[in-house]
Amino acid sequence: MNSFSAKLISWQKQHGRHDLPWQNTRDPYAIWLSEIMLQQTQVGTVIPYYQRFLQRFPDVTTLALAPLDDVLAQWSGLGYYSRGRNLHRAARVIVGDHQGRFPGNAEIIRQLPGIGRSTAAAIAVFAYGERRAILDGNVKRVFARCFGIDGYPGEKRNETLLWRKAEELLPPPSGTGENQIDGGIEAYTQALMDLGATVCTRGKPKCPICPLQADCIALRENRTGKLPVPRPRKLLPEKETVLLLLMRQGMILLEKRPASGVWGSLWCLPEMPVSAISTDYCTQRFGMNVQPLAQMQPFDHAFTHFRLRIHPQPLQVASSSCVTGGKGQERVESRWITPDEALKVAIPSPVRKLLIQYGAQPFGWGT
Repeated sequence: MNSFSAKLISWQKQHGRHDLPWQNTRDPYAIWLSEIMLQQTQVGTVIPYYQRFLQRFPDVTTLALAPLDDVLAQWSGLGYYSRGRNLHRAARVIVGDHQGRFPGNAEIIRQLPGIGRSTAAAIAVFAYGERRAILDGNVKRVFARCFGIDGYPGEKRNETLLWRKAEELLPPPSGTGENQIDGGIEAYTQALMDLGATVCTRGKPKCPICPLQADCIALRENRTGKLPVPRPRKLLPEKETVLLLLMRQGMILLEKRPASGVWGSLWCLPEMPVSAISTDYCTQRFGMNVQPLAQMQPFDHAFTHFRLRIHPQPLQVASSSCVTGGKGQERVESRWITPDEALKVAIPSPVRKLLIQYGAQPFGWGT
């Protein structure tokens, strides 16, 4: 076994994480769920979502048969909702094309919706003991620092180099090498994840307790704060929208978003262009006469590719010519729902924040 993998395996057995809810199992469904949730989300945030999701959808068949609304309701607040939609799609593929059995190797796993090379490898390692390399953000940071790799890791040339390094550093196949440790690939893979998450962190890495400190080029050259090279800064475009908080008889109006695009398939407050006039817009679109209520402060919500300035507009519905939410909006699914119930369905984080904020004000839902 090479010294790099041997050091990590030894460190993981003594200092790594061993009691996370998705550990100590070979169930590919539970492992898959954890790997998807952990994409771009910290462990502490994921744990309660993971536990609730697994309780509601204990196996892939239950998930596949569930309505997408139910799945996204369990995902609500976790962000990056395409992960939830892809999880649901993949479950249906597994049930429809694989007779409900999770694929048994990384190459087939990778063909499922929402699963890339590194995630497929991690699932195959932990579920089947398959000897595969991973390369998530934490691993890129460990490699960039340890081996002094310059350049932004997301650039194609650098990513190719990092993948080559990841393959080279794998512990030998089970049963070979005089220092081979049983379960080496699982311990090694978990060690990389744990080291990046708890020791070789983005800010203030704990170099004195790192098992790789003697070999780390970044530490030797005092460059831990400069490696890995961050993503080149791009000025995010800014957009604005008005979210209408339409209230009637103790209920609010929600609309279902299209399946693709921002907040796809989630329930959302109706939107209005910033340039529109509230009362006229509501009359024309919804057939409602409305009265503006107390103003709320605008707030920002950042997406990956743009920043959205949200202007909340609470409105009391005085009268309506439509029993549903729309006038000439047959293709838009809408529903009147109590604020408490709205917080239990699949709504975007900014809508959840707005509803909680409005309910906490002195006038609250009493208007």
